[in-house]
Amino acid sequence: MTDRQSYGNAPHAHHRCDQCDVRHKAMCAAVEEKDNDRLAAIVSHRDISPGQVIFEEGEPAEYAYNISRGEVRLYKLLPDGRRQITGFLGEGDFLGLVTDDTYAYGAEAMTPVELCIMRLSNLERLIADIPPVRDKLLDMSRDELAAAQEQMLLLGRKTAREKLLSFLLNRLDHSDVKTSEAKIILPMSRTDIADYLGLTIETVSRTFTALREERLIELPDTHTVMLPDLEAVRDASEAL
Repeated sequence: MTDRQSYGNAPHAHHRCDQCDVRHKAMCAAVEEKDNDRLAAIVSHRDISPGQVIFEEGEPAEYAYNISRGEVRLYKLLPDGRRQITGFLGEGDFLGLVTDDTYAYGAEAMTPVELCIMRLSNLERLIADIPPVRDKLLDMSRDELAAAQEQMLLLGRKTAREKLLSFLLNRLDHSDVKTSEAKIILPMSRTDIADYLGLTIETVSRTFTALREERLIELPDTHTVMLPDLEAVRDASEAL
């Protein structure tokens, strides 16, 4: 058994499920107060360092995970060994549900991440005993399907400029940080963005530069993007 497969053995003493900051949008939101102790009994918590693999595609599936802090990249391995980024998950998102005995994709921390971890066998019993948990996971699966459909549109029908703007707007729309300015934090690298959008790193870099010169975006630093005219960005992101 690898270290990451044994995550469930030692919980964080400081973490309490009923006081979690992202509980309202996580799977746990479906658990009523009277069942909090039951949830806490099957959940453990781990801090994951940036770059650390949570699980690999094809590994035996033993655990499901909820992200209580940080961001994770999802990826598939191509036959020639290359890696295709298929998505990015953040606080409140769920990963690790399987339809087979192995994980269908890999997951890796992009930032410092705190995970809530459950054995799949325990989660299955929780779902059977508390139907709202099943319903919440179904809703989250629908959101995941919608994101996959949007990804297909990005890869197949939009220009590089439209792809990048659509990606930035999606990040903004799913951000919990609401300010008077449209500010987007990008914990992933330019290479990750290129991989996710089906572009080269050179194209992504050129497109960022062109959008800045058009004054559609501002780049205070490598990991921050500002949108000074949100409506203009939304218009420019739409494929003709």
